[in-house]
Amino acid sequence: MSSLHKEHLISAFKQLGEFMANPNEAFKTVVKSANHHNAWFTEEEVNKSLLALSNMLNEADLKQWFSTIEISKSPKKIGLILAGNIPLVGFHDVLCVLATGNIAQIKLSSSDDKLLPALLQQLVIYEPLLLPHIIYAERLKDFDAVIATGSNNTSRYFEYYFGKVPNIIRKNRNSIGILTGQESALEIEALGHDLFDYFGMGCRSVSKLYIPQGYDIRQFFEPLEKFQPIINHFKYNNNYDYNKSIYLVNLQPHFDNGFMLLKEEESFSSPLAVLYYETYTDLAHLAKKLNDKIDDIQCIVAKTDLNLKKAILGFGESQNPKLWDYADEVNTIYFLNNLAG
Repeated sequence: MSSLHKEHLISAFKQLGEFMANPNEAFKTVVKSANHHNAWFTEEEVNKSLLALSNMLNEADLKQWFSTIEISKSPKKIGLILAGNIPLVGFHDVLCVLATGNIAQIKLSSSDDKLLPALLQQLVIYEPLLLPHIIYAERLKDFDAVIATGSNNTSRYFEYYFGKVPNIIRKNRNSIGILTGQESALEIEALGHDLFDYFGMGCRSVSKLYIPQGYDIRQFFEPLEKFQPIINHFKYNNNYDYNKSIYLVNLQPHFDNGFMLLKEEESFSSPLAVLYYETYTDLAHLAKKLNDKIDDIQCIVAKTDLNLKKAILGFGESQNPKLWDYADEVNTIYFLNNLAG
C-alpha cells in the first residue's frame, strides 16, 4: 500500500469540498436517487448537508486539523457502522479514518447508502492512493478497531460484539436551546435552523428549549413563520398530526403554531414535530441542572454566557460543525492516532 502524504490529502479533501459546493450533473442524479430511496432526504436537505461539509473542508481549517494528525505507517482496518438519520451523517468518521492513513471498512446505513459512495468515488479521483483504503461491507470482519453510531439500544449490541477491540460506541444524545427573553427576531429565526434543518432528526438538532418563567411564547413563534413550509412534507406532517391528536385526546396542555408543537416535559428527547420545553427562574440554577446532565447533551445554543461544562454555540450554528467538533467530545483523531501497533 503506497504512502499517503498530508499535502496530497489536504488538497484532495479541499477539492472534494469544492465539488460539494458545486456538484456535477452525475452527482445531482445521485441526490435525486437518494430522495426516491429515502423520502426524508429531500434535495433541499441533502444540499444543506453538502454545503455544511463543503464549508468544513476549507483549506485553512484542513491545515489546522492535519497539524493534529499522524498518518499511520502500518494502516489499521477500522470498522465503521454509520447512522442514516440525516444525509451523510457518517462522513466525518470516514474522513478521520482516511486522514490518518487507516483503512475504512464501511457498513453503510440502508437509509443512506448512495450519497457517501458517490462522494468517495469522487475523492479517489483527487487522490487515487485512497482507493485501497475504502472498503464496503455488509458485515464487519477482520477489523482492528470499531467506530459505531446508534441508539442506546443498539449500543448494548455494539458493546457485546465489539467490546474486545478498541472502540468508540455512540449512544443517543440531544441538543438544547436556552432563551432569556432578550433575543431579537433575527436570532430566533436563526434558531429555527437548529430546530428544523434535517427535519430536526439529528443529534445536533435542538429538541428541548429552556425559557424564562412568564415568557411570551409569541416572541418565539412569530419569527419562525418562514419555516412553515416544513409541514408540506408528508412524513413530517404525519408526525405532527399524530402527536397533535394524542395531546388533544389526552387533554395534554401544549402550544401549536400549525407546524410544530411545544410541550412542557423534563426529557431532552422529543418526538418528531414536537419541541419540549421547561421554564426556569434562575440562570445559575439552570446551569447547575444542565451540568449534572451534560453527558446527555450534544450541543447547546444560546445567546447568554453560562458557566457550563460545554461550549455554547450561537443560534443557527448547531448544524455547521468544524472538523475538530467531534461527536460526544470523543476525539476521533486522538483515538486513531493512538491505536497500538
